[in-house]
Amino acid sequence: MPDAQEFRDDYACLADFVEKALAEAFAVPGPHPAPLVAEAARYSLLAGGKRIRPVLALATARLLGCPPEAALPYASALEMIHTYSLIHDDLPCMDDDDFRRGRPTCHKVYGEAVAVLAGDALLNLAYETMARACLETADGARSVPGGIAGALRAQAEIARAAGHLGMVGGQTVDVAGEGRALDAASLEAMHRMKTGALLRAPAVAAAHLAGAPDAARDAVSRFASALGLAFQIKDDLLDVTAEAAEIGKTPGKDAKAGKTTFVTLFGADGASVRLAEESRRASEALDDLEREGFDPEFLRGLVRYQLERRK
Repeated sequence: MPDAQEFRDDYACLADFVEKALAEAFAVPGPHPAPLVAEAARYSLLAGGKRIRPVLALATARLLGCPPEAALPYASALEMIHTYSLIHDDLPCMDDDDFRRGRPTCHKVYGEAVAVLAGDALLNLAYETMARACLETADGARSVPGGIAGALRAQAEIARAAGHLGMVGGQTVDVAGEGRALDAASLEAMHRMKTGALLRAPAVAAAHLAGAPDAARDAVSRFASALGLAFQIKDDLLDVTAEAAEIGKTPGKDAKAGKTTFVTLFGADGASVRLAEESRRASEALDDLEREGFDPEFLRGLVRYQLERRK
């Protein structure tokens, strides 16, 4: 069993693989025709962060028999979509935050109009990146075990998770819920869309790329669904226990905005119990995956990382 340092080294290696791809994302032949929007998008895209979504995509692909380099465009697209959502989420009309990933938010540096456009640019670049990868698979230049059908299913999974039935829908529910209390079922449903969908998508997309059997795809889907909710619960706990320097953004904003969180609803102790429950569900799904003949040790490390992280 790999120890904690081996897990961290492996995580860092996968994250660096994505980082290099993201750094090349806005490369165009000759001078960029709209340099300001590219600069603003790169400012947020290359600001660091946990990179958990692309790492999850690459690790799941590798686990299921798809080379990480074959899954890299989809992993990169996930981070582009996530970053666009953060840029828009930080705008005054949304959460109105001044800091993200430890530095001023995009609109604080470039203005609101350019920040909106930078987010739009990242979203569209994500779909272009996946579409190019699908074309490469169709042309035989990029081999994935799931073939062109698996590549298209992976793209569709990510697009759905980012849209009105996933992240955008969850964010809409969140905005509409400001100032009013949500019950436990509504809060969980919202976060399974807002946060969970874009954490489930990397694992399921990777399973499609790998052409994984139904039982394995179901197991990684259940694992990532539980991990996604655990991720949100941990964020809610950090929002009331961590310092701004640790989490890279302004703490305590949800409570000040009158939003229901797992902490406001259950208290810190109750939220910690829910975190443990979802972590257990994630681990049980990995037990099922192991029974299918796969070695999910890195994904078990992600469960441990999620429980222990401070940002």
